[in-house]
Amino acid sequence: MLRFATWKIIAILALTLAAVLVVVPSMLAPASVKALENALPSWAQPRTIVLGLDLQGGSYVMLEVDKASVLHTQVTNLRDDVRRILREEKIAITGGIGAQARGVQLRIPEAADRAKVLPKFRNLAQGFGAKIGGAPPLEVRDSGDGLVQIVVTDSGVTDKVRHAVDQSIEVIRRRVDALGTREASIQREGDDRIIVQVPGLQDPEQLKTILGQTAKLEFRLVAEPGQSPSELEELDQADQSGKIAIEKQVMVQGEDLTDAQPGFDQQRGGEPVVNFRFNIRGAQKFGEVTSKNVGRLFAIVLDNKVISAPRILQPITGGSGQISGHFTVEQANNLSILLRAGALPAKLDIIEERTVGPGLGQDSIDAGKRAAYVGAGLVVVYMLITYGVFGIFANLALFVHIAFIFAGLVLLGSTLTLPGIAGIVLTIGMAVDSNVLIYERIREEQHGGRSILASLDAGFNRAFATIVDSNVTMFVAAAILYFLGSGPVRGFAVSLALGILTTIVTAVTMTRMMIAIWYHYARPTRLPI
Repeated sequence: MLRFATWKIIAILALTLAAVLVVVPSMLAPASVKALENALPSWAQPRTIVLGLDLQGGSYVMLEVDKASVLHTQVTNLRDDVRRILREEKIAITGGIGAQARGVQLRIPEAADRAKVLPKFRNLAQGFGAKIGGAPPLEVRDSGDGLVQIVVTDSGVTDKVRHAVDQSIEVIRRRVDALGTREASIQREGDDRIIVQVPGLQDPEQLKTILGQTAKLEFRLVAEPGQSPSELEELDQADQSGKIAIEKQVMVQGEDLTDAQPGFDQQRGGEPVVNFRFNIRGAQKFGEVTSKNVGRLFAIVLDNKVISAPRILQPITGGSGQISGHFTVEQANNLSILLRAGALPAKLDIIEERTVGPGLGQDSIDAGKRAAYVGAGLVVVYMLITYGVFGIFANLALFVHIAFIFAGLVLLGSTLTLPGIAGIVLTIGMAVDSNVLIYERIREEQHGGRSILASLDAGFNRAFATIVDSNVTMFVAAAILYFLGSGPVRGFAVSLALGILTTIVTAVTMTRMMIAIWYHYARPTRLPI
């Protein structure tokens, strides 16, 4: 067991050196890291440990999906689907399609007409949402006197809210990433809430601006004299200059945008604008609309507010355009971020917000450092006093163990939080505990009269099974914490799991290698343990 091939020793030392090199940039000042980035090629750029919200400060926001807006969207879509079915079946109704709080109602006097459309109304449930607990998302009620009601059930609302949360998380992630932040934590909380944590962002208002808008972009024609009022609606103008009547029909959807970038309009004295570009479908629609409506005002509507209503001077067939609205540079930049990320599927209400200052984060770092230093110091002293030269080997393996943990955090891109530091401190004790098991077993074998080599061999081999069993149990606990926990709990679980994995390498393999090298050169007649 004390024979280590040269290549094994070189491999272990190389792995240790690599871990140290990975960790070193995280220990340098920001200016030094920047200089290192400039000096190294792109493929060898240094990576540093990402500190969590509790360590470097930042912004925390809890959002809640507005169920009323989700239900309103459901009712609107339901009314459009019902109108489409009636149009396909060429059925005329009296009184129109009335929208209610939880659905729509309409009157179909003829029984034959009802027989034709009711099955299709019930089939709408198939594409409207999933059944929850066996309950359908839609309920069709026929009173028998011609009145038909289509109601969105509680299960239908719940399903749509869950889908809205899933879609919102992806949109929020794209928006936050566009701010240039790193390792933002965006996760679900319950059925209808989302928690957003952005380390390093000290401007919560900017985050609230980015998250608060649904960014639903539409292009519609401005109303002309003589048009039917039923086909028009009045919307507020973003510059607060009053309301403007526009057509309800949406000519081009914002979802057809492929890119949006802030810029400046030199023809307007360098006014900040947003330049956008459509995909093929959007470009065709935009070109068709502008070709047929030269001379008319074309309203650009964002979240039911008219940003601007320029006149169509000529057909725009290139698939690109410009949004202007007396923006500031920051407003143009934020709007371009919103449009690039896409629209939120529902309105999100901010129900909790807080900002962690960098000073508080520094206090947490200092407290974590003190705990780590004191814990590691006590462990080092104890091992030296108890095991002598073998304690030195354990302490060296302990330092390598810590280097491996931090290197793992860097390579995985994990965020280090204050609970994560607690997890590292805990793994320090666990790593040394493995050495204690090995050393005590060696001591027992030596007291039993066995030779030095036999004692060392028995100590490592017989303690190994116990070490593996205890670490596997702890690893399962860390995995449960990671998959069932959230936020700081996950940070603790990640550092704990990394510590468990590196413990086996450092406490067994590395300690055995150092003892083998020591025995080869010292040739002791009795183990100093």
